[in-house]
Amino acid sequence: MNKVLQPVGWAPAKGYANGIAARGTQIYVGGQVGWNAQQEFESDDFIEQCQQTLRNVMDVLRAGGAGPEHMVRMTWYVIDRVEYNARLKELGIVYREVVGKHFPAMTCVQVAALMEERAKVEIEVTAVVPDSA
Repeated sequence: MNKVLQPVGWAPAKGYANGIAARGTQIYVGGQVGWNAQQEFESDDFIEQCQQTLRNVMDVLRAGGAGPEHMVRMTWYVIDRVEYNARLKELGIVYREVVGKHFPAMTCVQVAALMEERAKVEIEVTAVVPDSA
């Protein structure tokens, strides 16, 4: 079981964890973008790309025998932090729809560009599947 790390006296993190302690099989999900399984973008909308990107992350986790509850770290790369912040409510709805209410340690950074020209977001994840009891 993963343990959320919350320093004493700190305000609770909203939508992420400050830290996670975990033990087990580690799964590293390489950066996923908002294209489908055939590597084709179906939308240039930021939220729709985020939704597809999260689905892609979940597909890779399932291939490794993991689920969202096993995520311990998530890094978001976005090309427009203003749009990210302006659309947080919509993003939260999509996140909970795809991932549920599991919030790992997260980082989000704005980058000048992503390798895929149409990509507006790229997400990488580390997950840990606990050792059997």
